[in-house]
Amino acid sequence: MNHLISDPISCLKHPGNDIKKIPRHVAMIMDGNRRWAVKKGLPPIAGHWQGAHVLIDILKEAASLGIKILTVYSFSTENWNRPPEEIAGLMQVFETYLQKMKKPMIEDGVKLEAIGDLTPFPEQVKKVFYETKEATAAGQKITLVLALNYGGRDDLRRAVLKMMDVYKEGKLSRENLTEDVLGSYLDTAKFGDPELLIRTSGERRISNFLVWQIAYSEVCISEVLWPDFTPSDFRKAILEFQTRERRLGE
Repeated sequence: MNHLISDPISCLKHPGNDIKKIPRHVAMIMDGNRRWAVKKGLPPIAGHWQGAHVLIDILKEAASLGIKILTVYSFSTENWNRPPEEIAGLMQVFETYLQKMKKPMIEDGVKLEAIGDLTPFPEQVKKVFYETKEATAAGQKITLVLALNYGGRDDLRRAVLKMMDVYKEGKLSRENLTEDVLGSYLDTAKFGDPELLIRTSGERRISNFLVWQIAYSEVCISEVLWPDFTPSDFRKAILEFQTRERRLGE
């Protein structure tokens, strides 16, 4: 069987990699699926199927490099505005790949998580997701975080609502409302902020993704459309990250 995770020390075989500067948490905007399909004269959903396959290869590469968390923008709050047939196709992609990859993820120590509000998703998709999440709960090699029905502004909105409830209970005051406290109510609280954000397809915007969390993330833009994105392209982004000096506002 082809496993997701290769030799755990394989990161040492990549020329130029400084393993001391491998980011712990990488976030990705997987952009360009529809454009890839159009270029090939295929329906948009074909790009999403190919993109899902690419994610498996990138997850494997991230794990081999020692990255601990990979957060990917899988379905945004704005994606509901797409044609109904494309949305239905995307739901099928999610369901199929979650089922297909459950066993390999268990065997290779991948832990599945999600951020966002899954409430509007079809019941079958939610069922498969939660079954796979539970089955992979013991994974310790790498955590794959799917951003599903996620928007950075909605994340903040929901965080404020939770804080208001705590405030009403007398457990939160104006005086102790720090940035760290607000951050603890965000979907990503247990994962920490990403050190690196990668966006494919050459677009130069964050598209409402992790708007709070990427305040000090390094940003790498790849011109490659997501369905054509390879482990080599991913390594190039990591190498670019390694050349930068993170100042964190200093």
